[in-house]
Amino acid sequence: MTQKTLRLILGDQLNQKISSLSDCDKDNDIILMCEVWDETQYVRHHKKKIAFLFSAMRHFAKDLKDQGYQVDYIKLSDDTKSFKGEVEKAIKRHDITDVILTEPSEYRVLDDIKTWANELDINVDIRPNDLFIATHDEFAQWAKDRKQLRMEYFYREMRKKTGLLIDDDGNPEGGEWNYDSENRQTAKKFIKERNDLANQPESKTDKDFEINNKNNALVQDVLKLVEDKFDDHFGDLHPFYFAVTRDQALEVLDNFIANRLPHFGDYQDTMIEGEPWMYHSHLSFYINCGMLTPLEVCETVENAYYDGRRNIPINAAEGFIRQIIGWREYIRGMYWLKMPEYKYENHLNAKRPLPDFFWTGDTDMNCLKQSITETKQNAYAHHIQRLMVLGNFCLLMGAHPDEVNEWYLIVYADAYEWVELPNVTGMVLYADGGVVASKPYAAGSNYINKMSNYCDNCKYSPSVKTGEKACPFNYLYWNFLIENKDVFEGNPRMNMIYSSLDKMDDEKVSAIKNDSEQFLKTIS
Repeated sequence: MTQKTLRLILGDQLNQKISSLSDCDKDNDIILMCEVWDETQYVRHHKKKIAFLFSAMRHFAKDLKDQGYQVDYIKLSDDTKSFKGEVEKAIKRHDITDVILTEPSEYRVLDDIKTWANELDINVDIRPNDLFIATHDEFAQWAKDRKQLRMEYFYREMRKKTGLLIDDDGNPEGGEWNYDSENRQTAKKFIKERNDLANQPESKTDKDFEINNKNNALVQDVLKLVEDKFDDHFGDLHPFYFAVTRDQALEVLDNFIANRLPHFGDYQDTMIEGEPWMYHSHLSFYINCGMLTPLEVCETVENAYYDGRRNIPINAAEGFIRQIIGWREYIRGMYWLKMPEYKYENHLNAKRPLPDFFWTGDTDMNCLKQSITETKQNAYAHHIQRLMVLGNFCLLMGAHPDEVNEWYLIVYADAYEWVELPNVTGMVLYADGGVVASKPYAAGSNYINKMSNYCDNCKYSPSVKTGEKACPFNYLYWNFLIENKDVFEGNPRMNMIYSSLDKMDDEKVSAIKNDSEQFLKTIS
């Protein structure tokens, strides 16, 4: 009897070069892809995220079929409960002898899959996930015996491994490993210079995809499904302008390099009201689901940098590549190194519930209103909105890590637990006690006022520190330092700020505490 293998492809593994397909026998092997309720309901994902992934999955399955693969694609129905349930049915349906899959990116999925061999009485071959650059062993070896696991040093190892922006002598391009200090141009400079910039941040690609998707039967079927089955989920479904095929994702990459990358470095931390996209790449959707690989994206950017006709500065190319092979790979490494205990970290014993306005955007704080509204509309916000507006607020108010992690996982179309959890627990909330970040990313209104124009149209004043007109970030910042003094006073990176706190008179400290208490009552 001919051996028949079932090859399971998950929704974030949409790449034909993935390890589970490397030796696929088109004549005998069955590729299984399935839309299951468990993956749409373990958190109630943004409507656009579900629509994007189901659309991308269906197009990927079609591409495989067109190339002669035998694909068993299971659409969402009342009977499609779980991966294991669909695998079990497929084993019986096709008389399968072995199951092959690429390691899932999330711990909870892998934990379940490890039970299949016994429970389904079949051989299950879990292959390494080659949609990342660093292996688990490489990261664990790098982390071994280090007192502090800082991204910068891991990033340098990834630069050496990949050869990206490394000259013939083995030195970093331009003489520096990191040009982050050149990537913090202010909102005022952006507004002043925008009319002189050679390229504007609008993306014709997004508009073209919206038109294409309206004429795409597969996409329209998915949108109808989401409207029918997930109408009570967070977020706006329309307009739907995601790329849904690899060729389209490559168009997004080309569009970014041509129209946004030249200014990405300077303005990657800038926030402008009504402009959610700015000069960011918007490639995380496509990299995180496997349509594009991190290395091919970075190599394309590197090639564009070395092409003198592109006029791409080193701070833009290096800054982008660092986000991918540095931060993204580092975060993934930390996730697998620290799970499953990491999921339950709460170093600051934060307990407050997330405010209702995180779901509606109905708040007088304009920076939060802008960031939440754009998240609701686009299933996207760029990293400074996520970290220094939304995350900073969650940190300062003392929101419980479980609620914050769930919110971030729900609302962003590029969010998967492997990337969301270490960013939120470690970078946003300092809930891991400094494993990811050497100090909490806490800030008052000055940072937001400098890097955005949000404060111009806000009820509150960034220059007022306490009282009714004061920006809540101002007194919440100091209140956070007061409440956590025992935790942070010994942190050498916070000596200066605690020295300032110690110099405050009792009246000012009392005002900070009272304003914070009253504000937190209004949002509870």
